[in-house]
Amino acid sequence: MSRGVRLVPGGLEIGGKLVPLYAGSLHYWRLDPTDWRACLEATRALGLRLVDIYVPWAVHETGPGQFDFGETDLRRDVGAFLRLAHELGFYVIARPGPHINAELTCFGIPERVIWDPSCQARSPRNNPVVLPMLPYGFPVPSYASDAFHDEVARYFHALGPVLRPHLYPDGPIVLLQIDNEGALYFRDGAYDQDYHPDAITLYRDFLRQKYRTIEALQRAYARRAEAPPESGASAGEDAGAALRRVVGRERAPLDGGDLKFATIMPPVAFDAEAPSDLARHLDWSEFHEHLLETAMGRFAKALSAAGIDGLPTMHNFPMGQETTPLNAARISRVVDLVGLDYYSIASPSSRAMIARRTSELAVRCEALALPPFACEMGAGFPPFFPPLEERDSAFVVMAALAYGLRGYNVYMAVERDRWIGAPIDPHGRPRPFAAFWQKLSAALEATGFHALRRPAPVRIVTPRAERRLTRVMHAFGPLTGAFFSIMSFGARDRCVEDDLGLGYPLTVESDTFVRAFEEALDARGVPYAHVGGEDRDASLEGARWIICATSGGLSPALVEQLEAAAGQGTLITLGPREPAFDGAFRPLARPYDLDRLRAPAQHMPALLHDDPAAADAAVSRAIDALGLPTFACDPDGVFATLHEDASGAPRVLFLLNPGDADVVARVTVSAARAIDLLDDARFEVRRGVLEVRLMPRTVRMLALE
Repeated sequence: MSRGVRLVPGGLEIGGKLVPLYAGSLHYWRLDPTDWRACLEATRALGLRLVDIYVPWAVHETGPGQFDFGETDLRRDVGAFLRLAHELGFYVIARPGPHINAELTCFGIPERVIWDPSCQARSPRNNPVVLPMLPYGFPVPSYASDAFHDEVARYFHALGPVLRPHLYPDGPIVLLQIDNEGALYFRDGAYDQDYHPDAITLYRDFLRQKYRTIEALQRAYARRAEAPPESGASAGEDAGAALRRVVGRERAPLDGGDLKFATIMPPVAFDAEAPSDLARHLDWSEFHEHLLETAMGRFAKALSAAGIDGLPTMHNFPMGQETTPLNAARISRVVDLVGLDYYSIASPSSRAMIARRTSELAVRCEALALPPFACEMGAGFPPFFPPLEERDSAFVVMAALAYGLRGYNVYMAVERDRWIGAPIDPHGRPRPFAAFWQKLSAALEATGFHALRRPAPVRIVTPRAERRLTRVMHAFGPLTGAFFSIMSFGARDRCVEDDLGLGYPLTVESDTFVRAFEEALDARGVPYAHVGGEDRDASLEGARWIICATSGGLSPALVEQLEAAAGQGTLITLGPREPAFDGAFRPLARPYDLDRLRAPAQHMPALLHDDPAAADAAVSRAIDALGLPTFACDPDGVFATLHEDASGAPRVLFLLNPGDADVVARVTVSAARAIDLLDDARFEVRRGVLEVRLMPRTVRMLALE
């Protein structure tokens, strides 16, 4: 059923009225109920129309199948809180989990479930997979475990009668989140997990769906596989016993003829010695994506079966999401909106990371007619994380808006235990930091920012196959790729440098190729966006120049899409290696014709190597050949982004100074003057040049007149 709420590019359409997605997070169970009203009113004073709440399983469960929703503890009366939010005119984003994190012990999942062996994710040695976390580490659940999903369904069915009366239009709930930061509970290394028996069953079904026949599977894995009779589980042997035999044992050459769907076991470590060995590893990485898609779908169906239905759903990706098995294209099949979480310091490397993540989110959402949303925009920090200053939080949200974000949830809007630095204290009293969020809300409303767009005529594509390859070749074990990504390190910093007989290190050159083009485009101020996902990605629509990274493998489906774009006049550049394999690094039956990637009337080569000078020269030629816009800033290290209205008129200019120096920035713009939307400073444009002072690690949001 539909309840009259739908996602649109500018936010949510609720009962026919557009409501931009500006929200603030508040944890009702961590506050005295007598303070709820004051906290909600203070949140509204920040200029926020939505309030975001978790509904934590472990807080409400008092015993197996027993729950307290305010009957004995008024702090747990989520129904009373929702009635108050409705009375005060709020809309509500409800996040029932099962995983919520929220700095709760065991991430909000009851300890009896966490310690149930049938619910636990499994390592290659069939051990529980433990997440080191304060106040203590815990074994993470398996997203494949039927026992875990049964427990989740039990919780949702208890929650259904409590939340259903508060769903729009009867109540304030207008958006539902499915689970939370689903990166396998941050134990997301390719070979960390999940070797749970239910996951092995799902893995085999995944291979059946992909290859259809045993012969096709054997051809794909023919080069090297586990030696018989230990290539899979023997008759009557469970998956755990088979894994214990396989771990640590040398692999032997095999023609693949003994592989069967019913007994095949996944790889337990990266041991490829040739490109033809990669298929089984890349399939395992892809399976993790399938596992998460399947799990989110099961959670969504369980929530709907409990009567919590008819509203849009979302899921939030954590920092470093591109290194995890979270695949936006796949997750979007089972939830309506994929958003991002943001927690960073203000620095040059953080600016680059925010630009990559946000531009990818923005172009994907634009293609799908969805709002680019920050499910968590950090305002403060947990006490066991490195501290974030208020200027860090201000820089991050402003930078994300600069690169295309159109909505956010202030996390946390209201202080609570295990959190420091929210703009509102636990009694509803605003702190000085509240003034920033009030001014930002006013600026966004004054400009109709939710309806603006940042054109990005250049797209840098990192194919999903490349991301899978980077994941399986990660060199640092349980210290996952996300950690390196958050530090703004890429494949060249964290992947093994094996060439697998090709004569060049896979993933490393590809990462260098992308960074070279980023630097060249930034130097000239050419607006661009990153693209990642599946082979047929709608995020390529509208591009005038597509730069596609490859270590030598590209899927035929992606090549077809690039050829179609070239036929419509889009410039295509590949590199650093000519694709001689498909996306799973299997040899091509027939080489790709790179001439088909050369757009009519374009005389630029379709293939470039990871040479910064070549990237710089290519950008210069593309600016001239395509008439690309440029917003180069003086001095170096300062960046500009421009946002237009529906008619193409420039409306808002962001100037970013992520460095430590106080600078005077100069940028060429087509306007008479600019007004800072947060401090009302006015700047005249003289001879087409805008000159603005920028304090260290700050962003200015300027309305153009």
